[in-house]
Amino acid sequence: MKATLAQRIVAEGLGTAFLLAAVIGSGIMAARLSGGNAALALLCNTLPTGAILTVLILMLGPISGAHFNPAVSIAFALRNELSRKSLLPYVGAQVIGGIVGVWAAHLMFELPFWQISSNVRTGPGQWFAEAVATFGLLLTILGCNVRTPAAVPYAVGLYITAAYWFTASTSFANPAVTIARSLSDTYAGIAPDGVIAFIGAQMAGMLAATALSRWLWSTRF
Repeated sequence: MKATLAQRIVAEGLGTAFLLAAVIGSGIMAARLSGGNAALALLCNTLPTGAILTVLILMLGPISGAHFNPAVSIAFALRNELSRKSLLPYVGAQVIGGIVGVWAAHLMFELPFWQISSNVRTGPGQWFAEAVATFGLLLTILGCNVRTPAAVPYAVGLYITAAYWFTASTSFANPAVTIARSLSDTYAGIAPDGVIAFIGAQMAGMLAATALSRWLWSTRF
């Protein structure tokens, strides 16, 4: 039986909350245990993120599609695979869920609940990296959906794991994640001044991937 809109919204909020709890929590743990080794800290932040994404998509995908990302929801709406009436509730749930996940991580590690990040992430290289990261993420999702939809959870988890390392921005690739991470002055945070440019780059990457996918997979060969 198809899930109700309420069930789908809760699934999107819950999934995004767990995603951000993993991103922020693993970042805090990594910073504490890495002994100042930046590469080790990034690796410790990367692996839990890719792993939790796979788990969350497997768990909640049958309910809501497991977008956990406004860029993904907008792309599916543009492709008429998500109704317009569902789009705003999806995006709202993702943003709110992401913030809740950040706060949960702070509480687990006994850090101040309310924070504003001072971690500066800006510049043309990082903006381009976010466009590339989001472009690749959307192509991964849309391409796998054509013939191997069961592979999407694993493909997304692996893509994000890789993109943490080959993009200068460490692959946020998600407006809800970007907003939520601005509220954490920890390893994985982003200063609020960088949020709008990151989101703009993510939307550009999403639109490019959505357009290309219509041509690249125009026939289901």
